[in-house]
Amino acid sequence: MAAKDGQRRMLFDIRGRRKHVLRVVYAILALLMGGSLFLVVGPFNLAELIGGGGSSSSAAEVLEEQVERVEGRLAKEPKNENLLLSLTRTQIAAGNALTDEDPVTGGQTVTPEATAEFEAAQETWERYLKVVGEEPNPAAAQLVAGTFFSQAESGGTVREVESSIEAAAAAQRLAAEARPSVGSLSTLAIYEYFTGDFSAGDKAAREAEELATSKSQTKAIEKQLNQLRKRAKAWRKQAQKFAKQESKRGKEELQNPLGGLSGGGAGLTP
Repeated sequence: MAAKDGQRRMLFDIRGRRKHVLRVVYAILALLMGGSLFLVVGPFNLAELIGGGGSSSSAAEVLEEQVERVEGRLAKEPKNENLLLSLTRTQIAAGNALTDEDPVTGGQTVTPEATAEFEAAQETWERYLKVVGEEPNPAAAQLVAGTFFSQAESGGTVREVESSIEAAAAAQRLAAEARPSVGSLSTLAIYEYFTGDFSAGDKAAREAEELATSKSQTKAIEKQLNQLRKRAKAWRKQAQKFAKQESKRGKEELQNPLGGLSGGGAGLTP
């Protein structure tokens, strides 16, 4: 179950000065990446490709129970691809159900419990890929890609955010290769841009434009993806800046392992 201590890595350790850096990262992600989830290009909506949304606590409990049941069956059949796929989808659904809605903005807030489910889904997906090889379920790949990208938007260290974006791009490549369409290729272009692979992003964008059904749709795709390409460049620049800051803080902590402890009354002596 997602709440078990020590089994799953959490991304929300924001103690001390680090939380100030993360707040800036959150703001950058909201500015640079959030718009990609609500693009409308021609007759389709990229938000529909990504999905998401919260649910009631009772729904979360039901889904977590389903997760446990599938995990029990997988313990007996660890290489059953259908069970692995079912578990991946159920863990993502549980994560969505554990996501809170901001009463002011209406936006989604990824809770630590939701993060645990999403991370578990990533692990299950990787197990699934090892079993099925080069021909995974394209619809599941699309779902997984959107989930990883949403994880990136929820914040964390720069390294964690970049890892989530790379995982999203990898899953989206599988989806686009299996079912090339304006939607799958446009989404792939976005993810590739944010990984920093602009050549791959441009290639996916061109392929999306080639599948457009009208000149107006082609222009819409080109315009919106160009905007996101610029945002991705700005994000990469900021990411490098904050990665250096995180690295510097990490070195300081290694040199002074007690540096994060507050003084006075701690009772520590040399």
